[in-house]
Amino acid sequence: MLKVLMSLLLVSVAAFAAGGGGGEHVQNPDITMTWVGFACLLIFAVGYYFVAAEEQYEIDKAKPALFIGTFMFILIAIYYAMNGLDMNLIHIQANHLILEIAGIFFFLFVAMTYIESLIHMGVFDRLKYNLVTKGWTYRKLFWATGIIAFFLSPIADNLTTALILATVLITIEKENKAFLVPGAINIVVAANAGGAWSPFGDITTLMAWTAGKGTFFDFMFLFPASIIGYLVTAVILARFVPDTVPPFDATKEKKPEMAEGAKVVMVLGIATIACAVLSHQILHLPAMWGMMFGLAVLKLYSYKLKLQYGKDHFNIFDSIAKIENNTLMFFFGILAAVGALYFIGWLALASVVYDPSVLGPTWSNIGVGFLSAIVDNIPVMSAVLKASPPMDHSQWMLVTLTAGVGGSMISFGSAAGVGVMGKLHGIYTFGSHMKYAWTIVIGYVVSVAIWYLQFQMMGIGA
Repeated sequence: MLKVLMSLLLVSVAAFAAGGGGGEHVQNPDITMTWVGFACLLIFAVGYYFVAAEEQYEIDKAKPALFIGTFMFILIAIYYAMNGLDMNLIHIQANHLILEIAGIFFFLFVAMTYIESLIHMGVFDRLKYNLVTKGWTYRKLFWATGIIAFFLSPIADNLTTALILATVLITIEKENKAFLVPGAINIVVAANAGGAWSPFGDITTLMAWTAGKGTFFDFMFLFPASIIGYLVTAVILARFVPDTVPPFDATKEKKPEMAEGAKVVMVLGIATIACAVLSHQILHLPAMWGMMFGLAVLKLYSYKLKLQYGKDHFNIFDSIAKIENNTLMFFFGILAAVGALYFIGWLALASVVYDPSVLGPTWSNIGVGFLSAIVDNIPVMSAVLKASPPMDHSQWMLVTLTAGVGGSMISFGSAAGVGVMGKLHGIYTFGSHMKYAWTIVIGYVVSVAIWYLQFQMMGIGA
């Protein structure tokens, strides 16, 4: 329960970020010590419990998240109406949240559409086939899937990358836990570490980028800390992986062919990311503007494919229909809930830890990584952004790093980990993960040490 309360305090910090980063600075009444303040805190704690225990209760995490996010603001509005407070403050905060969430929401919407399109066109099936037919040992496959995860997640995202490569693991071996468990952990750590140095690799980095905490290229300075920390964990984990060849009959597997136009869609995906960067950094438009333009181009190309190969060859709306809407709904709900906690005033309590007389920014940001593992990096990062404690650029890069890679320390601490647990049900579990968690902690410490050497001592990227 103490962990939940700690997460609540930090998450409440995020609410300021969701609304925040700076528009108006209207002083909201502090209603923390009122019935609605305690009620919302309790609702958040109970709701987040069901989010964390989604497998136990077989309830999708989007349901409790969306419920608490909307219900908490309704309660606040009722309290304001009952006590004759300025209802315009509610209106401003809600609109502010909607604007911020919408920017990230549509960004993810386009990214997911491209990923689903590539899956439909057989791009990832070909990748899987190429890996499993190499005749490599378990250990070589361990390294191959990890390296691919690290460099694929910055382009796609950590969840999609982890799901694709977890499918590869199951294709290679269905029972050998000596390979599957370290292999699954390797993919989760690689996907999260790879996502930490790219604005597109994880929702947390995307949130920090769109909140103006760094330019597109600023995040790339986190590459050394991300890859060295990952490699340290991977080197240790590899020692537990068998160095034998898996029993696989390539003659029973038909080589999958990519659909016509798949390579063009891949190029369009890269061009769409470039549009997002240029529109945000140069034209000062929201990053989602460039993404939506890329979606428009993809739709035009899908129409061309339809004329050439028929309507069943590639239908962009089929890809859109396959998007994981529960992920988008969870994102909306949890940020709305954090926004409510900020609006009430709970975030101001959490931001106290950043004061130099308490923990200070460095130790607080290192703690964010451990908190991300216990809770989830999205609400934690949202809380930090909302609280917007006074930090320099290097500290914002540190919290981006720790929130991104810290979630790997516990199996359910990141979307990638939860996704792989679902793919390897009964094999990659909380217990099997914790057996090797010490290797991830070592990698985490190394990542922070590299950040300190690079940003604080050498001044590179600061």
